[in-house]
Formats: sequence, structure tokens, C-alpha cells
Amino acid sequence: MQRAVSAELDLDIGGSVDLIFQITAAQSVPLSSERLVFEQGGRTYTATEIVDQAGSRLHRLTAEPGLLEVRYEAIVEGRASETRTSDLEAITYLRPSRYCQSDEVFTQARRQFRGLSGEELVVAVDDFVASTVTYTPGLSLGTDSAVTTLMTGQGVCRDYAHLVIALLRAMDVPARYTACYAPDLVPMDFHAVAEAYVDGAWYVVDATRLAPRGTLVRIATGRDAADCAFLSYHGGSVGLSRMRVTAWAGDDGSGDDFRTLTRLA
Repeated sequence: MQRAVSAELDLDIGGSVDLIFQITAAQSVPLSSERLVFEQGGRTYTATEIVDQAGSRLHRLTAEPGLLEVRYEAIVEGRASETRTSDLEAITYLRPSRYCQSDEVFTQARRQFRGLSGEELVVAVDDFVASTVTYTPGLSLGTDSAVTTLMTGQGVCRDYAHLVIALLRAMDVPARYTACYAPDLVPMDFHAVAEAYVDGAWYVVDATRLAPRGTLVRIATGRDAADCAFLSYHGGSVGLSRMRVTAWAGDDGSGDDFRTLTRLA
């Protein structure tokens, strides 16, 4: 299956600033072509690429005051390769994290999903979050967590993912956060989903039900959104004046049955 993804970011830079981007396809994604460009005032920057243990590719550079234009595009051919998950990784994804406080939702999770395990549990958590949370763009804050979403019943994709992850971890299922490109997503943007570790494999859980899971393209993987931000910076100031994300798939993935387990392609 062929997929095409792109991202355009225009940043207003105030002062010398250390920028870290996570907008490229992950190391495991099979690419037939890729282009990443950073331009400012006629000058082209070369970023340093750093790959973390999950295969996420970070690009770091120091920019000066002015308008920085970031352009990324890639063509994906085929499915991503499967990577082995170590015992240490599995343990890490069982622990509470900043936005996924599994310890705080432990009692409700144990009461809500008592007696369930494996695929049945994953589907039940997915259904619960999908039916109790309303997708509400513009109302979610960057500091909102799984507990916030559980209390308010509203959020965007990152909030759905955080709540799914927290509930699964509370039920002793390793769960992680994945940032991705999502063909057919409406409104189009960077997307976030959860992944659950069941019987030695990772499966996508997207309680928003906004995009076919079989067409998603992995960008970054981590404990929660804090590990997968498309942009972070240190020193100076940064304003995002424009952002455009696109994602297209040759196979639109129609007919996705959210009650079956699916791996990220």
C-alpha cells in the first residue's frame, strides 16, 4: 500500500533557539522517497538526526530570529517492519506517566473491566472511551491528562489516547502513545493513537474512530504526548504562524472494524 505524507510549518523565531522536531516517519517505516528542508532568510539549515530506542527520529537545530520554514514530504511503500519489544520496554509502558495516571484511574478500571483480559479487554476499553468522550477541538489544553478527560468527557485525539493508555495500564496491559500521519483524517492534522501490547504484539487503539487504522504512518512512540511532541524548543521564543499537514493512502482502509485488533502499518 502506498501512502504520501507531508507537513509544512512556518515558525516565527525570537532569539537564538534550540528546536527539536518529530515530524518525519519513524525509522521502521519503509520509504521510497523523503525530503526534509529547513530554510530561513535564504539560508538552508542542516539538522542533526537523533533516533531513540523506539525508532522515533528527532531532528535538532539551532535557529536565529526570523521566519523559519519547515517542509517535509515522504512516500511510504509497503508495511513497517516489526521490531522486538524488550522486557524493559514492556515494564516502562506499564508504569504511570505524566499524562497517563494509571494509578489514579486504577479503582475505576478494575471495577469497569473486571474479569476481562487480552483482546476482549482492549476492545472493551476502546468502546468505553469512544462512547464516553466527545471529540471537541479547541477546548482541550496541552496540560490535560487522562484524569481530566475522564472527568470532563471531552477532548481531542491525544486525550482519547491518554485515557485508553491509562485504563489499559491500570489493567496490567502495557500501553504506549503513538503520533502518526492519518490518511482520511477529518480535520486533517497530526494524529495520536494508543497501542496495546497483547500476546507479544502491539495493536492500534483509536477510540476517536476518525481514521482507518490500517493506513496510519508512525512518526513517534513514547509513554505519552510528552515524548512525542511534533515540536519542542529551549531558549528564545517560537510562534507557530502556519501549519499544514496532509496524508493520502492508495487504499483508503474503508470498512475498518474497530472491534478487531489491527497493527500499525
